[in-house]
Amino acid sequence: MTTSFDSFQKRRLQSSYVSVVVSIALVLFMIGILGLVLLKSTKVANHFKEKIVMTLFLKDEVAEKNIESLKESIQKEVFVNKVVYISKEDAAEEYKKDLGEDFLQFLGDNPLKNGIDIYLKADYVTPEKMEKLEKKFTKNAFIAEVNYDKPLVKLLTQNIQRISFWLLVLSGFFGLVAIILINSSIRLSIYSKRFNIKTMQMVGATKSFIRKPFIWQSIKLGLLGAFIAIIGLFILVYYVDRYIPTLELLTDYAALGYVAGGVILVAFFITWISTFFATQRFLNLQTNDLYY
Repeated sequence: MTTSFDSFQKRRLQSSYVSVVVSIALVLFMIGILGLVLLKSTKVANHFKEKIVMTLFLKDEVAEKNIESLKESIQKEVFVNKVVYISKEDAAEEYKKDLGEDFLQFLGDNPLKNGIDIYLKADYVTPEKMEKLEKKFTKNAFIAEVNYDKPLVKLLTQNIQRISFWLLVLSGFFGLVAIILINSSIRLSIYSKRFNIKTMQMVGATKSFIRKPFIWQSIKLGLLGAFIAIIGLFILVYYVDRYIPTLELLTDYAALGYVAGGVILVAFFITWISTFFATQRFLNLQTNDLYY
């Protein structure tokens, strides 16, 4: 009879552990997907920002050596990603291709100006920062005009802010759901051992001594769930990369590392905190209250 009961208890305990691991793995899998979306959305946003060009049109009388000197000084600025010099002749050739005819034959002279295209770093592509840069370059004696697509910069900044806000809201929501689900699973697991906890307490065991094995067990279950979630994430990344290679998911080792590390840290902290408070609750209960 005792052997049969022990076997039943063992199966029930194993079933409880499996449910905890599965719950943790599913929640962490969803958090990992959201983490990837957050990281890749930032990279995609930065990619579009760095395509914005600020063009400096130079005065006709500026000598070649001065142009080269200006180009080198701009390249050294912290906000610059890339600098491209476009002569008035090259600009005319581009216009010919776009128009499909030689407009210089009608004008007789090239009205275009030599220009320097500046590709800014993503952090500097905002209406406020680009306006400051425009004022700075306008003061330069070699520069006749500063030009960039202001409406596009404003629209891009607003859309990125909206997307970032809603992604943060979703992150907060899923984070809360993760804490609630994992906490509930662990509490149910510990609930089945509440009499063991109280028995140990009655024979003189300290609270920290009683909590320690429960916390360690939950952390191991959490890390196992995190490992399963990471495997699932990498399988998902592999298939997504096959069908949408432009996202470069498999080659973005930094993003994958951040997500994997984040999943492990979330699993560790949530299981530790949840187990601590769950055991504390049963340690503080009176013996009669354990039956309710």
